Amino acid sequence: MGSAVLIENLQKRYGEVEAVKDVSFAVEPGEIFGLLGPNGAGKTTTLRCLCTLTMPDAGRVEVTGISVTDNPKLARQRLGYIAQEVAIDKVLTGKELLELQAALYHIPRKEAQTRIDKMLHVLGLQDWANKKSGTYSGGMKKRLDLAAGLLHQPNVLVLDEPTVGLDIESRVIVWDFLRQLRDDGTTILLTSHYLEEVDALADRVAIIDQGAVIASGTPSELKDRIGGDRVTLRIREFTPDDEAENARSMLKQLAFVQDIIINESQGNSLNLVVDPNSDALITIQQSLKDAGLPTFGISQARPSLDDVYLAATGQTLMDAELAAASTRDPKQVRKEAMR
Repeated sequence: MGSAVLIENLQKRYGEVEAVKDVSFAVEPGEIFGLLGPNGAGKTTTLRCLCTLTMPDAGRVEVTGISVTDNPKLARQRLGYIAQEVAIDKVLTGKELLELQAALYHIPRKEAQTRIDKMLHVLGLQDWANKKSGTYSGGMKKRLDLAAGLLHQPNVLVLDEPTVGLDIESRVIVWDFLRQLRDDGTTILLTSHYLEEVDALADRVAIIDQGAVIASGTPSELKDRIGGDRVTLRIREFTPDDEAENARSMLKQLAFVQDIIINESQGNSLNLVVDPNSDALITIQQSLKDAGLPTFGISQARPSLDDVYLAATGQTLMDAELAAASTRDPKQVRKEAMR
């Protein structure tokens, strides 16, 4: 059986902006595949090319073996697409909106009612089915949008930031629903800049940065590749540059320390990679004490997806988000921050 989604050497420009430089990955049938990266990395453009909403400049893009450029109509029949922004008609009830969606896909009326009732039930919307969707909460609107994208029972469900702005309860409902869809055989491709979301849901992950894939594999594989535990150290709340550099030089001499990066955006905190199972915290604190330096805060943990991103790019995902935000329209940045 071939790939559910195949993207090879995808490229897309908007004028002078190279939104996607070279993206390649394959999604296997019946898995959840996550695209992780900061805003502006090229995730949404990649999905828009896949869903026939944007024509790629170069590359191969297929859904269940169908070229989206050669046969876009047939490709769309195999896809369900849920964009970042919820697209619902506020004057329609939830059930009316789903009935309209079913009609657009020419689903027979009896079959449509069966599917609609099921969607409303599994997504916890049955009590709101006959109320205008304009009265729904943000989480309920997102769930209704998800139901609309699934009515035609697509082979591949594409989700762009599926839980942005949702409360914890709504996020858990969506997560559980996506896992059930995967277990029932639906292939799911989702983008997110929520590390915990991708870690919790994705069977495999591709990390995108500046329009290119920089790492891919299962979450466990990606973490194992970079090796070692992670120690986050803050000498002071805001450590002077020279003091942070002196501490870095001193701690790098310790036998169990593999690498150290100074994170300027977090008050010159030090991010250390250390051998697993070492007495790192005790030894580091004693070394600082011997050098006459305090310890404002210190913690040790196994590698995370953010550590994978840090190892690949030299900055955390949060730093990349902040850098991307500084180049965008301030009004848009404030809008996103208020979600």
